[in-house]
Amino acid sequence: MQSLQDVTEEVLQLAANHFGVPRAQLSPDDDFFKKLGIDSLQALDLLTRIENHFHIEFPDYELQGVSDFRTLAARIQARL
Repeated sequence: MQSLQDVTEEVLQLAANHFGVPRAQLSPDDDFFKKLGIDSLQALDLLTRIENHFHIEFPDYELQGVSDFRTLAARIQARL
């Protein structure tokens, strides 16, 4: 099983690649809506990419209120 740190790093790298921002500008505690300047539709697009990358699927209720990379990574790790 991957460590939370590894999963977090993969999520940050996926987000950086997806939105064309330098990975160094993102940290685990960043609110991805604010940091990336994205709306909920863009967040869903990123989530789809993350689900495909990790071969998991999230029910919508599990991600309600999640807006930082660390919490998102913890939810991902719990499904791996």
